[in-house]
Amino acid sequence: MKKRVLGRTDLEISELSLGGVFWGGADPEDAKSYAVVHRALELGINYIDTAPMYGNSEEVLGAALKGVRTPYYLSTKVGYLPEPFDPRDEALLRRSVENSLKLLRRDFIDILMIHEPDRPGQFDWWTNFDRAEGPVTELMTELKEEGKIRFTGIGGTTVYELARLAGAGFFDVVLTTFNYSLLWQEARAGVVPLAKKMNLGIVLGSPLQQGALSVRYEDQISNGAPWMSPPRRAQYKALYAYVDEIGIPLPELGLRFVLSDPNITAALTGVNSIAQLEENVRAAEKGPLPKEIRDRLQEIANMVPFRPCEEPFFMPFWESQYKGPGGAGR
Repeated sequence: MKKRVLGRTDLEISELSLGGVFWGGADPEDAKSYAVVHRALELGINYIDTAPMYGNSEEVLGAALKGVRTPYYLSTKVGYLPEPFDPRDEALLRRSVENSLKLLRRDFIDILMIHEPDRPGQFDWWTNFDRAEGPVTELMTELKEEGKIRFTGIGGTTVYELARLAGAGFFDVVLTTFNYSLLWQEARAGVVPLAKKMNLGIVLGSPLQQGALSVRYEDQISNGAPWMSPPRRAQYKALYAYVDEIGIPLPELGLRFVLSDPNITAALTGVNSIAQLEENVRAAEKGPLPKEIRDRLQEIANMVPFRPCEEPFFMPFWESQYKGPGGAGR
């Protein structure tokens, strides 16, 4: 597994890394979860991302990684929990981090991220947004001095707000989710250029859009999904046609496309089986896509350069009753 330097940190992490959201409902004693984690480490994956709001993912990972001697780096987040959540309460924030350390069975966290600090009106994190000042960054500074965290980061989905925070100079890593893939590339215009300028590590969450680019939804694209805009529908059809033309499986194409960008440090893979894990590792190990394929994929991406305003982040192909935002179709 190839390694890339994570921005201005001293960490060399695997370009394909492990996302912990899919263990949110797992049994902490489930041997299947342990097997996936251990196999990932055997295959050279050395970076794992989780969060308190991912169900009991931290607990599962803490149990699975107990006694592991293979070197790895672990990232978790602060935000949402404990409830009721108050981002201005430094004591509460500290309690959240201490609970993460307990569940993960660790004395320190390699990277502590703020979970979705970029959504205006969701949580009032900041005393000064542009400078990323608030109780949470004050706490992060204290935790660094105490040796409980090594580096800081932010993870979110709102591209331009996330970019503004990345430019504040406080953080070491940015995790951008749902916004850099074969068809969704808002992060390339927003987060990536500024993060590169600030020498931040750039991690991609959901490079396959949590399944929307890992399997083909032929019937929904042609006859269903009433929430989907006509340009996005045409774009999907063009992508499927190109996949048939070049003979590269869709998930492999998606992973190799994002990893062809040298600005990206790592892409998180969310898997719940060894077979899925090994398939994704094999795809990553094939290396960057040829230029002519990347160029054609970019032409397809440019068919819908920005997300239509009513399109959900989670592409709900599997929810037959979903009609669009607002709940009217549910």
